[in-house]
Amino acid sequence: MKKFATLAVLAAITGGAYAQSSVTLFGVVDEAARYTKNGDFKQKALVSGGINTSRFGVRGIEDLGDGLKAGFWLESGLNADNGGNSDTTKFWNRRSTVSLLGNFGEIRLGRDYSPTYLGYTDYDVFGDNGIAASGKFDLSLGVSRDTVASGGTLTQYSSGGETRLDNQIQYFTPSNLGGFYARGSIASGEAVAGKKYAGGRVGYGAGPLDVSVSYGQFTVAPAFGDDKFKTMDVGASYDFGVVKLSGYYLQNKFVNQKIATYSLGATAPIGAGLVKAAYTHVNQSGIAAVTLAGTGATTAGVTNLDANDADQFAVGYIYNLSKRTAVYGTAAYIKNKGAAQFSLGSTTPGIAAGAKSTAAEVGIRHSF
Repeated sequence: MKKFATLAVLAAITGGAYAQSSVTLFGVVDEAARYTKNGDFKQKALVSGGINTSRFGVRGIEDLGDGLKAGFWLESGLNADNGGNSDTTKFWNRRSTVSLLGNFGEIRLGRDYSPTYLGYTDYDVFGDNGIAASGKFDLSLGVSRDTVASGGTLTQYSSGGETRLDNQIQYFTPSNLGGFYARGSIASGEAVAGKKYAGGRVGYGAGPLDVSVSYGQFTVAPAFGDDKFKTMDVGASYDFGVVKLSGYYLQNKFVNQKIATYSLGATAPIGAGLVKAAYTHVNQSGIAAVTLAGTGATTAGVTNLDANDADQFAVGYIYNLSKRTAVYGTAAYIKNKGAAQFSLGSTTPGIAAGAKSTAAEVGIRHSF
């Protein structure tokens, strides 16, 4: 009896100490059967993440009193089709942050999405997932390539990827500003080219309307006197009830090359389901200059990219079996022009320049 009494007292003490804290385990498992045809190549595969990225994580928040809170978020992506991590170099590859929240807003430290990535994917009706994801068009740009002495291979100058950034310090405005919101971010490159970033996003979201503008730049390996990879986007959505319209414009620029993408999409609820459709156009422009290693700006070859455009058409349907479980299907088609090589799906080999890409997938998603 004394042992039970002692345990009861300890439970009461610890329960009282952590009554203002909460920790949540969460995740998504999403798998789809996919068929892809890139040019003459055909493939059938089971893949992870048709409408949502498969992941698991743990997050928590503690009330510190006087309106101040502390929070953490650890999230890891997984390949549900084979049980592996989606990134073998980082365990908490999707997010690893600690935050202070209050009437001032939020200060967040650690690995997280970049403001410019969310500035267009928030308006992508396919959520940058599956075969119809528009993230494939958010290129790092193959600008000003140098022929490397060892083996004569080509090295692409890039932003290092802008989806998620390491070593971020972010500030978020509070949520009580009448629909106005803003987010600013700086990321230390820690002497790694392409990892240093500064950017932000401002927007307005109230009722059926949401609109925002984002801008950011990476410090990359210099080429022809320029070391700034610049990205900007504008997005908007409006919910009419029977249909919600969304769209965005994204532009990446480095040296004399530019790639601009715009997308228009719509979603319409039908009973327990949701119909989705989107059209995306990609326009590349500028000159890709190739220089011999160690020769500075001496031009060894020039390629005009103006004709390398592409169009994507996509439709999809999600049927909710419950609040946490859904079945879905998506079909998409890309028409490449010139030497463009965009393709649907990530499990197939490279597509030939100017070839067409078609794909379809059906899957199931469960969240917990």
